[in-house]
Amino acid sequence: MIKRILAAAIPAILATAAAGNASQALAQAYPARPVKLVVPFAAGSGTDIVARITAEELSKALGGSFVVDNKPGASAQIAAEFVAKSAPDGYTLFLTTNTSHSANPFLFKKLSYDPIKDFTPVGRTIFLPFTLVVDPKLPIRNVSELVAAAKAQSGKLSYAYGNSTGQVAGATLSHMARIETIPVPYKSTPPAMTDIIGGTVAYMFVDFAAGRAQMQAGKLRPIAVSTEKRSSLLPDIPAVAETPGFAGFDLTSWGGMLGPAGLPKDIVDKLNAELKKIYARPDVRERLIPIGAEPSTTSPEEMAEFLKVQLASWGRKIKDAGIQPE
Repeated sequence: MIKRILAAAIPAILATAAAGNASQALAQAYPARPVKLVVPFAAGSGTDIVARITAEELSKALGGSFVVDNKPGASAQIAAEFVAKSAPDGYTLFLTTNTSHSANPFLFKKLSYDPIKDFTPVGRTIFLPFTLVVDPKLPIRNVSELVAAAKAQSGKLSYAYGNSTGQVAGATLSHMARIETIPVPYKSTPPAMTDIIGGTVAYMFVDFAAGRAQMQAGKLRPIAVSTEKRSSLLPDIPAVAETPGFAGFDLTSWGGMLGPAGLPKDIVDKLNAELKKIYARPDVRERLIPIGAEPSTTSPEEMAEFLKVQLASWGRKIKDAGIQPE
């Protein structure tokens, strides 16, 4: 009897061992061809800038070619669906933010992807604070003056957004201030900034990485930061929460890497290990911090839990802001 049981079990044991060896061999050889790092926003956005730094460093570390593939539009849905439907072989990865995985499930009635089931978490990479900027030709230098201008022109003052953080931050500001404003959506951040500079739209919340050059050139006027406390990058600019009536205002974007569901664990672990090394390096941190990106890595398991927590958090914020799903 024992011999028969062993005889039946041995093929399965050998098959499992072979599969494990094959998986290890696959991870050791990875990457054997170019890897797409899909970004859900246009070139020039904060996520894009971070992605290009990441792609460059991963190429050096793993000896392969990591190429940024921008797929903007539909509030990151185009890129998310593309990655979700890609082969889980490690050659299509997603460098995304809270837009696709925390906010969209509450901003849209129907999505073509499931933010949890359709993806494999690799690890968080950064936190990215946002800055409230206005057209410098307007006589608005702080949040109180912005609110006053909106009340004086009830229903006429407009704000732009090119991602979910900008949308939710703008709606939250209007809700807390009890002002009627006009939200104007854009496919990405750069064209939204162009319209503010051109005077078409009055203000927006922009990630520091995308807006830095325009702020330094005086084409956009920063009046507040979206984080609970002031940023070390703009120490003279107050947090929105410092303005009377805005206690508790705190909206910060996160960035992270994911793959399609079913991404082999060996490849996930290999990528995660390199991300942690890369983002811990002083020279990389020095390139990220000036554009407002704060390195903050996690394990794949921690990222999986983080996604669930953020999903619930952004759901509450969107509901509280009174945003109705499209």
